[in-house]
Amino acid sequence: MVDTEIEPPPRIEGRFTALVVCWLLGNGVLFSWNSMLTIIDYYEYLFPNYHPSRMLTLVYQPFAFGTIAILAYNEAKQNTRKRNLIGYWLFFLSVLAVLILDLATSGKGGLGPFIGVCVISGIFGIADAYTQGGMIGDLSYMLPEFMQSFLAGEAASGALTSGLRLMTKAIFNNSKDGLRKGAIMFFVISTIFELLCVILYAFVFPKLPIVKYYRSKAASEGSKTVTADLAAGGIQTSPEGATGESTQFERKGKKQLLRENIDYALHMFMIYTLTLSIFPGFLSEDTGKHSLGTWYALVLIAMYNVWDLVGRYVPLIKIINMESRKLITTAVVLRFLLVPAFYFTAKYGTQGWMIFLTSFLGLSNGYLTVCVLTAAPKGYKGPEQNALGNILVFFILGGIFTGVLLDWLWLIGKGW
Repeated sequence: MVDTEIEPPPRIEGRFTALVVCWLLGNGVLFSWNSMLTIIDYYEYLFPNYHPSRMLTLVYQPFAFGTIAILAYNEAKQNTRKRNLIGYWLFFLSVLAVLILDLATSGKGGLGPFIGVCVISGIFGIADAYTQGGMIGDLSYMLPEFMQSFLAGEAASGALTSGLRLMTKAIFNNSKDGLRKGAIMFFVISTIFELLCVILYAFVFPKLPIVKYYRSKAASEGSKTVTADLAAGGIQTSPEGATGESTQFERKGKKQLLRENIDYALHMFMIYTLTLSIFPGFLSEDTGKHSLGTWYALVLIAMYNVWDLVGRYVPLIKIINMESRKLITTAVVLRFLLVPAFYFTAKYGTQGWMIFLTSFLGLSNGYLTVCVLTAAPKGYKGPEQNALGNILVFFILGGIFTGVLLDWLWLIGKGW
């Protein structure tokens, strides 16, 4: 049992601060990776023979998927605080390593530097699995608004990096030196931001009253994952509270949770399989030449990111927040019509239609992601919600991995 009295939710302070911190921590999960994707024109310049827009993602995903598989299987025994801090520290050290690598090689291309970038990309994937699974599992038993804010933060990282990239492209010329200056600026900003996320999670988030309330509630329901975070927030739990022996609650196993939520799991898998089969590889290499020239791929990526962010705020409007499982399934399946739409638009359409399709891809991705991840954990106790959150992230990363592999199919008939 938790040694402090738990207040009812309406009287707890810190809700707005928690929303802001969740948004920033969501940014931190993808800010470094999106920085690397957004300066992909620099890597295309350095490594023209290695398809960096596809290869870096292909390297990233097996590490992310393999790591989340292990972590999700053992989530009940995880120290959530340690897990998330490891993830954010890995992001900080990895993005710092990219900066050091570029400075050490003076921005030279070649196989050696490319292998180095790929290795760092793999470490990004490990960090993603640690933080995304850990944070979504942690937020699953808190307010749905926290989950929405975290997911919006993930999308905001793409929108912010795209906006910065368009600015640097306008400021610096298209020479190698100009591209490199923009890339260095990106990685300096990312390094500072990831360090900020470490500080926020370590010293700010666990001390917020509303966060302590939900973690205390989870501990009283048998959660073992929150003990270290509660201690960081100044709350000690007795052995009974940490193990759940003081309650009669019997936690459902992962297999049962998956059976009860297989539709949600498949939704996440299908959403991200489709998205990553198109973004960013197809949008970077297979959209032809248009009046926007070298700005074209950057504009497409920026539009995807902006509308993905918009889509993650749309469910806040209750009347259009999709909660019906049948409606979500229908929307997810119909979304696959975007595959032929992109194919024929790339072959015959104008850049305006391609920008429209890319915007819709982002809007639907963000909207459906929030609808599923805020609806799925309802009706469960804290430990089960944490487990289900990890399971859904496993299917997200599985879908991303599958989408990255399918993205290579667009190269059929185009040569290597």
